Amino acid sequence: MPSTKATEKQSSVSKSGFPTAAGIFLGLGLGGFFDGIVLHQILQWHHMATSAGYPPDSLENLKFNTLLDGLFHASTYVFVVIGLVLLWRAAHRQHLWWSGKMLAGSFLMGFGLFNVVEGIVDHHVLKLHHVNETVPPEQWIYWDVGFLVWGAAMLFAGWGLLKAGKRLSSNAPVQTTSA
Repeated sequence: MPSTKATEKQSSVSKSGFPTAAGIFLGLGLGGFFDGIVLHQILQWHHMATSAGYPPDSLENLKFNTLLDGLFHASTYVFVVIGLVLLWRAAHRQHLWWSGKMLAGSFLMGFGLFNVVEGIVDHHVLKLHHVNETVPPEQWIYWDVGFLVWGAAMLFAGWGLLKAGKRLSSNAPVQTTSA
């Protein structure tokens, strides 16, 4: 017969659930890293403030954009650290079983959320930059909208995976140990 301590742990575990916030923060950070590394550095399609009057056509503007890109990367790094701390804290609870779909789904939700928020705020509201500034300006809107659609697709796919994972996890047996 399980001890009272094990029963208390089991009931607290069932209330705690999967740390969705951890996956979302990790996805936000990874989405930001993808944007910064792939779009800013590798493809060099844009920097943080290219459309805000600081095109990388002078050393001063390039230095300013590089500083802003670095601050952007630092903020995405903070998101990843927060996500890891939340995941670590949750992983130290005993008797938990989570479907991998929950982690993948919450990652996708965070990545998609990053794209949607960053796309709306930086590309459309503040007009700091556009997704691909190497194409003619009249084509920028297509890249910006595609970025939003891609983000929304990841957000919804992640939500679906998270729900499927929660169903799997709720059907998993909870193991108890004697004290």
